[in-house]
Amino acid sequence: AGMGLNAFFAYTVVGNMGYPWQVALLAVFIEGLVFLVLSLTNVREALFNVIPMSLKQAVSVGIGVYIAFIGLQNAGVVVNNDSTLVSLVSFTDDFHTSGICALLAIIGIFLTAVLYIKGIKGSILIGILGTWLLGILCQLTGLYTVDAEAGYNSLIPTLSMTDFSDGISIVNFIVVIFSFLFVDIFDTLGTLIGVCNKANMLDKDGKLPKIKPALLADSIATTAGAVLGTSTTTTFVESSAGVAAGGRTGFSAVITAILFLISMFFAPIFIAIPSFATAPALVIVGFLMFSSITEISFKQTNYLHAIPAYLCVLAMPLFYSISEGISIGIISFVLLHLVCGKGKEVKPLLYVLAMLFLLKYIFL
Repeated sequence: AGMGLNAFFAYTVVGNMGYPWQVALLAVFIEGLVFLVLSLTNVREALFNVIPMSLKQAVSVGIGVYIAFIGLQNAGVVVNNDSTLVSLVSFTDDFHTSGICALLAIIGIFLTAVLYIKGIKGSILIGILGTWLLGILCQLTGLYTVDAEAGYNSLIPTLSMTDFSDGISIVNFIVVIFSFLFVDIFDTLGTLIGVCNKANMLDKDGKLPKIKPALLADSIATTAGAVLGTSTTTTFVESSAGVAAGGRTGFSAVITAILFLISMFFAPIFIAIPSFATAPALVIVGFLMFSSITEISFKQTNYLHAIPAYLCVLAMPLFYSISEGISIGIISFVLLHLVCGKGKEVKPLLYVLAMLFLLKYIFL
């Protein structure tokens, strides 16, 4: 389930708007059907292909910065600050569990980087497990204190098995469907662009050969997920970690899915792995995604492409959304070309997209 979309599902649609969760799932189901139609009629493929190559490269870079920021935030290295929005955690003031977690994450990043530089297979996985092991040692020595209410759970896994038991406005309902649809479309496109660019799967024109099966898989998963009681199921940018480890085919994805299914029965073990242990993986994968920055030309003759690419990269981590980065990139690309007298170079579908993004900000 998409992490931004499930929050929208729970807090906005069910919480603030007061819809029953069954109705919210119906909206997701309808969104999935619309997705399916768009995929079968090549609309989503056309959206993918019309995005300029400079923006596709920028999406990859932006995703890199975005997931690195998520990793640092989850580890507690980046913390909230009422004056500056975010800041570095204090390692000296009131040094306790939060400081330990941040320090362990930084050690994990360094460890993972060294392993990756040396070309050791499975360096990212080793970095996660190594950082987790250091955390367990800190817990055993009392440096890490378990405090479930504060979000600091035990790092030592247990072997206990998981317990598996256990009057609407049509206008507003349509708005909900389009909200799900809009975010999901461009989050998925952004993820496909970023991950496939990193895997060198895009051709010389920036198109993804045989994109339709990927889009259909995403659409069917959204529809099936709603039937099974899950908010929007979507393509995840963390797939970049699999690409970085060498995954290139559908077979690697199927094996991953099977292992996820098996992992449900070992949930207590995997739940014990803390976010500060997985942060190094996100930061290093973010670095690998960021390397696409060298493919963007920042010469003055290319400013009409470079500036929208820069804004796209900037928007993703700052607005905490892949789709917002694409929105800002496309809107700025179209506006700059228009104002600078180069409007004829912009494909008609890009004008439509820019207008849709502007309408989204006004009405959604």
